[in-house]
Amino acid sequence: MTTVRTRIAPSPTGDPHVGTAYIALFNLCFARQHGGEFILRIEDTDQLRSTRESEQQIYDALRWLGIEWSEGPDVGGPHGPYRQSERGHIYQKYSAELVGKGHAFHCFCSAERLDKVRAEQMEAKQTPRYDGHCMSLADAEVQQRLAAGEPNVVRMKVPSEGVCVVPDMLRGEVEIPWDRMDMQVLMKTDGLPTYFLANVVDDHLMGITHVLRGEEWLPSAPKLILLYEYFGWDKPQLCYMPLLRNPDKSKLSKRKNPTSITFYERMGYLPQAMLNYLGRMGWSMPDEREKFSLDEMVEHFDIQRVSLGGPIFDLEKLSWLNGQWMRELSVEEFAAGAQKWAFNSDYLMRIAPHVQGRVETFSQIAPLAGFFFAGGVNPDAKLFAHKKLAPDQVRQLMQLILWKLEALRQWEKDRITGCIQAVAEHLQLKLRDAMPLMFAAITGQASSVSVLDAMEIIGPDLTRFRLRQAVELLGGVSKKENKEWEKLLAAIA
Repeated sequence: MTTVRTRIAPSPTGDPHVGTAYIALFNLCFARQHGGEFILRIEDTDQLRSTRESEQQIYDALRWLGIEWSEGPDVGGPHGPYRQSERGHIYQKYSAELVGKGHAFHCFCSAERLDKVRAEQMEAKQTPRYDGHCMSLADAEVQQRLAAGEPNVVRMKVPSEGVCVVPDMLRGEVEIPWDRMDMQVLMKTDGLPTYFLANVVDDHLMGITHVLRGEEWLPSAPKLILLYEYFGWDKPQLCYMPLLRNPDKSKLSKRKNPTSITFYERMGYLPQAMLNYLGRMGWSMPDEREKFSLDEMVEHFDIQRVSLGGPIFDLEKLSWLNGQWMRELSVEEFAAGAQKWAFNSDYLMRIAPHVQGRVETFSQIAPLAGFFFAGGVNPDAKLFAHKKLAPDQVRQLMQLILWKLEALRQWEKDRITGCIQAVAEHLQLKLRDAMPLMFAAITGQASSVSVLDAMEIIGPDLTRFRLRQAVELLGGVSKKENKEWEKLLAAIA
């Protein structure tokens, strides 16, 4: 009997996302319920955005939740390497095999030509897709252009008529017309694979039997199925999980909800409550109870109990559930949890040097430095009144700083300062013009310890959360402003 093997394959390109944890949890439960294996693979072929810092954050965040894997880049295993960036030679081999079999071809089209073709198709109300320009080039010409080092990608051939039947464990058979499919790029000009080729090759070579992934991938499933057919491989069973949603039913996004797992850790949520809440996303226990452990979820897990309605990620509901878990702790466990969260010697030692010179008694520490131990700080809107800037300019400055800090991967004081300074200078302001606003947003006070040091200490999650809260307090950002300010952001060095 085949051993069930599932996997999670996140990209290390940003903060570890609650959506990643949600999909990982369901893959883990499915595998354990069937006595199988759950593995972790890192999809880091986006060389510009992938970082080892983000990769480590993924490991730390999943382990904080209690999600463990039996194979992966950090623990090894018989099917490595488990980072796609280390498997380039494997993808080259299988890409060449597809070209050799006539299922894929080298495409030499420039970006300008592709943009022109797509613009013409859209003007003619057609689905924008590759027009097959390089598909019938003579082999001699292809070899000549390759030998000359001409930039190219490898594309797969796809039918233009008929439908593909996608077998989904939750929806049954889903029919998707082939005329919606583009001739997918499989290998990029940099010699690295796209998601589609790497995903199929890795899942096959790593013996993955069941793929549980987000439903946003369902429309492109025909391309994955076709690649399995081209290689002559058995495809894994496919399951497209409903997406997490904001309370307004839109796709979960950091613009409307904190999405980083580490945010919830820094806010003082219990990992077992967070995992419990993610388990309730679109799934329920047979007896409908709301509070359950990971072991209980595994014991009663049945993929058919997943509901296709988009599960709502509601912070108030999560907080309520966290309260249920907290009240069941012993007093000793509660005290130990609080100490581990923020009242530990490592965290206190980072804060102490900035506080010591500003107090005369220990009783002054809490009023001065209480914001180090808070989630939100609820500043008074009056603190954002500015001598130089109108209210709209204040909002713009703070939103641009927030966006710059959202993109910052190495969270250090000098880099944080650089982000704020770059925005200020672009708006023809000085750093000191922005700092009173940072004090208000981050500390909830007009002045305190060095706010730049404070931002480094409280970390990226709470810093960004407090800035978002401040922007919302001042009226938020309209769709029109969002569009205009994003253009401005692109011009900031």
